[in-house]
Amino acid sequence: MTFSMFLLLLALVMGLVAVASNPTPYFAALGLVIAAGVGCGVLVGHGGSFLSLVLFLIYLGGMLVVFAYSAALAAEPFPEAWGSRSVLGYVLVYLLGVGLVGSFLGGGWYEGSWVVVDGLKEFSVLRGDVSGVAMMYSSGGGMLVICAWALLLTLLVVLELTRGLSRGALRVI
Repeated sequence: MTFSMFLLLLALVMGLVAVASNPTPYFAALGLVIAAGVGCGVLVGHGGSFLSLVLFLIYLGGMLVVFAYSAALAAEPFPEAWGSRSVLGYVLVYLLGVGLVGSFLGGGWYEGSWVVVDGLKEFSVLRGDVSGVAMMYSSGGGMLVICAWALLLTLLVVLELTRGLSRGALRVI
């Protein structure tokens, strides 16, 4: 279990480096999908299967919209891939930075600190992730409505800014 979690966390770091180092939206969106999938795998490894499924569906829906907009707005005839010199330089710099920060902060960290959410499931009626999601929606309902309105406003502003002088989706009939 520890080795599989180590591999998942390593794949998460590599996916995030792939997102941060690539200037082309096509490959950056692929790295984002990989990072989201591996991050949900880390959550499953810690016992949050329901929460990881919900987050993965939300990530895929949001990334589909972001990828569609970025692919439509930044269509390049020859996009830079992960093997090009400039992108490879960024990858090496980011990996070196992650290694330095990890060696600096990881001194007192040991493998025994990875505890699953349902470690004491004999004394619990509900799973930890399901009750956490229920608590999030019951206590944070007002914040959920405010965030939904903020996302709708952001979408309208982005659509209005990117349409330019041409007639777009928002026009007076």
